[in-house]
Amino acid sequence: MKEILTRLTQHEKLSQQEAKKALLFIGSGAANPYQVTAFLSVYMMRSIDVAELAGFRDALLELCVAVDLAAYNPIDLCGTGGDGKDTFNISTLASFVTAGAGIHVAKHGNYGVSSSCGSSNVMEHLGIRFSNDADFLERCIDQAGICVLHAPLFHPAMKHVAPIRRALQLKTFFNMLGPLVNPCMPKRQIVGVFNLALMRLYGYLFQNSDKQFCVLHALDGYDEISLTGATKIVSNEGEQLVRPVDFGLKPLAAEAIGGGNTVEDAAAIFTAVLQDKGTAAQKQVVCANAGTAIATALDISITEGYAKAQESIESKKALGAFTKLLALSKA
Repeated sequence: MKEILTRLTQHEKLSQQEAKKALLFIGSGAANPYQVTAFLSVYMMRSIDVAELAGFRDALLELCVAVDLAAYNPIDLCGTGGDGKDTFNISTLASFVTAGAGIHVAKHGNYGVSSSCGSSNVMEHLGIRFSNDADFLERCIDQAGICVLHAPLFHPAMKHVAPIRRALQLKTFFNMLGPLVNPCMPKRQIVGVFNLALMRLYGYLFQNSDKQFCVLHALDGYDEISLTGATKIVSNEGEQLVRPVDFGLKPLAAEAIGGGNTVEDAAAIFTAVLQDKGTAAQKQVVCANAGTAIATALDISITEGYAKAQESIESKKALGAFTKLLALSKA
């Protein structure tokens, strides 16, 4: 590790295999906290290379507790986080809306690190049980159309890094990795990223895979379709800009999609949107993201996807997916 850190402090970059080896070393618990902090700090001060990101991904997938959900061909809706916007839990809500539209979802998520309330914080608060038991997860996706893959249960090796990330309270390269290391390795993914540089890296990695994918970045900084302005999309079909008008909508104000300062506030918004009692802005931004996932999964237009997302909320099918998952969690 000393040799790797020495090279990194001299502005050298790692090969894919070297990056993998370094993270396997950290994941084994062999690195001390000071070495881990130094390693993380390097990538806060310079951009990550595509080979390094691929190596880190490979290490985490090798170390993870894998689960086979291929029979359901699920889609994952997962943002990198780290955009500093403190929105409500848009991608998590969009996951239930997508499930309500009849598309199986394997939602990878974690507690918030650089945000007030991450996906797992609100799910846990609302009573969703986290498990890495394959039979339980299959029951969830089979009966509710969605299962929740709480990252720490599938990436136990990262217990050596988690306390340092929490103490730093800063965006690290682990924010970049989350969507790349879903333990069921889904063939369909919607990923929100926090900047255009990371979008390019994700686009490169996904284009060299067999995934059906859509990578999103709102040009005003969000790691999801915010409807506050234009969003750049990179997918199997190429690149495009999507604006609120493309969904038949007017731009939203940033304040309209804020997430509150507590898990109680986030959970209240979450429940209200699923019950179709949220604000118009909240419903619109959730439907835009779910609609894009639905469009990607079904190979339809985003306007058709948006309409199916609306129907999922208004018919209470999205709420039904959540209610069923909650019942399975308590069984």
